[in-house]
Amino acid sequence: MALTWRAVVLAALGVVPVALFPVPGTVVVWALVVAAVCAVDVALAASPRAVALQRRTPRSVRLGVTARSELVVTNTARRRLRAVVRDAWPPSLVPDATVRTDGAAAGEPLVARSARHDVDLPPGESARVRTPLQPTRRGDRTAGPVTVRSFGPLRVAARQASIPVPARLRVLPEFASRRHLPSRLARLREMDGRAAVQVRGEGTEFDSLREYVVGDDVRSIDWRATARRGDVVVRTWRPERDRRVVVVLDTGRTSAARIGTTAVADAQGAEGDQVDADAPRALGGTRLEASIEAALLLGALADRAGDRVQVLAYDRVLRARVAGASGPRLLPALAESLANVEPALLETDWPGLVGQVRQRVSQRSLVVLLTSLDPAAVETGLLPVIDRISGTHQVVVAAVADADAARLRADRSSAAAVYDAAAAARADLERAAVSTVLRQHGAEVVEALPDDLAPRLADTYLALKAAGRL
Repeated sequence: MALTWRAVVLAALGVVPVALFPVPGTVVVWALVVAAVCAVDVALAASPRAVALQRRTPRSVRLGVTARSELVVTNTARRRLRAVVRDAWPPSLVPDATVRTDGAAAGEPLVARSARHDVDLPPGESARVRTPLQPTRRGDRTAGPVTVRSFGPLRVAARQASIPVPARLRVLPEFASRRHLPSRLARLREMDGRAAVQVRGEGTEFDSLREYVVGDDVRSIDWRATARRGDVVVRTWRPERDRRVVVVLDTGRTSAARIGTTAVADAQGAEGDQVDADAPRALGGTRLEASIEAALLLGALADRAGDRVQVLAYDRVLRARVAGASGPRLLPALAESLANVEPALLETDWPGLVGQVRQRVSQRSLVVLLTSLDPAAVETGLLPVIDRISGTHQVVVAAVADADAARLRADRSSAAAVYDAAAAARADLERAAVSTVLRQHGAEVVEALPDDLAPRLADTYLALKAAGRL
């Protein structure tokens, strides 16, 4: 049994008879009256166990996008149901401030401002209530039980029960870096030209033969084909395609480091990227979150460029793998596979990671390692094994820089801030030294702030493709 504020007021009214008849019996009698009123009110309340509940939720939702949990409440009791229904979800799905949906269709219930809903149903009637879900973390989220608090006619006391109604919602990565995709696709079209070029250059492969026209470069003439056809024929070329791109996400302990709060660039970025003002904003998180954003952008770009994309998440075991998907199926497959990947608080098994790469691909490929440039971790883990893959594949080591470290380097407001800035500068020098050593082993190194890592990695991919180094 649950008591309401009305029961408290009813008990407080006992001050009047106690003041008129100041004897101990008055207190006992009034307490019995309050208990009797509460008991009668509870007895007249509809049973919360006689409420039929049905939950309807989407299968998945992207991080930062508002979804809805619809609950169908049916009163199967013989009494009128006056109740508060709580649709329980994890706190990462139902924040304190929720959004009210305007412009609902006629007869369609509005979304409530919280997970608690007031219902008043005659016997046999049903009602739909909707709870807005605003995910703030990736992964599978399981709904809690639905709590029904049924009040009596006086609303002095209530009967309460928690009823399990299974439901699960998968929160997919946000893919905030998608705003950089149009500009990179435009650069890709410039490379491709949407038509074959006449003269062979770096990063091109043979496309077709066609007849010579005035203005064509004589160096593109195919003399053997010309002799066979009896007419002048030239070769055309196109940027190389059908290459293999392997993206490996390091999910070891370094991927769990916080990287500070970041923000989306202005509507017109420094690189000319058009940004939607209503687009979701990137939030501060772990290194792994920034790595997932970079993997999604690179995967989408490489797929549109005609290359084969494979993504692995590894620390000491294989956490996720996407291979064989292309076209419209690639991004959904990546989002589904990476949704539940979380950092593991243990050291990455770099020999095992290299073994995974060599086991999956044998031909020359672009291998992108999304990890950290922490000097201690790189020197003891990555450096001893990088030659085993850089000799066969083109390796790119991409790492996210901490935005808070950049702020510390610029702060000179106090003596303590100066020491912090000196420590941050020292760390920069150590990472620069590690980057130099990695380049000496044949790897390209990309390090950028969380919002810049994905576009910088995409630019590196386009540069390698244009240079024919894939």
